Amino acid sequence: MRIVAGEFGGRPLKTLAGKTTRPTTDKVKGAMFNMIGPFFEEGRVLDLYAGSGGLAIEAISRGMTQAVLVERDRSAQAIVQANIKITKSEKQFQLLKMDAKKALSQLSGHFDLVFLDPPYAKEQIVAVVTELEDRQLLAEDVMIVCETDKMVALPKEISAFGVWKQKIYGMSKVTVYVR
Repeated sequence: MRIVAGEFGGRPLKTLAGKTTRPTTDKVKGAMFNMIGPFFEEGRVLDLYAGSGGLAIEAISRGMTQAVLVERDRSAQAIVQANIKITKSEKQFQLLKMDAKKALSQLSGHFDLVFLDPPYAKEQIVAVVTELEDRQLLAEDVMIVCETDKMVALPKEISAFGVWKQKIYGMSKVTVYVR
C-alpha cells in the first residue's frame, strides 16, 4: 500500500497483518478519490474506523488540512501512528484511541469529509450518519464516503443525506452520500 497522489504521493504505508483490518487497496483508494475530488482546498476529514489510516492520510495529501482518525485496536493504532509519521506532517493529524461510539461523544467542530468502513456496515453506517448529523458535526457541504462489501445494500437516504454516487470495485462498494 502507498499514498496514491498529492503532497505525500508515492510514499509507502504500513498495513496490519491479519484480519482485524481490511485496508483499502491502492486501486480502490485512487478510484474513490477520483469520485469525490480528486483534490481539496482545505477542510477537516474524519476517518471513524481508521485501520491503517490510509484514507485520512490520502485526504491530507490531496489538500485537506486536518484529520481525525479513530481506531480502537492497539496494533492498528501503532500502524496509524507509523503511517502518520511517514508524512512528516504529524500536526495535521489527531488519533483517538477508542471505539467509534465513544469517539462520537467526544468529537467537536464540523467535518467536510467523512470515511466510514465499519465492520458491520449497514447497521453502523445508518446509526453513525444519523448521530453525526444529530450532534451537528457535519459541514453543510459534507461528503460521507462509505466503503462496504459489494453485497451490502445501503439505503438511498439516511437522515438528511442521499446517495450521490455509488460504484463497485472488485469486492468493494463505495457509496457517497451528500445533503
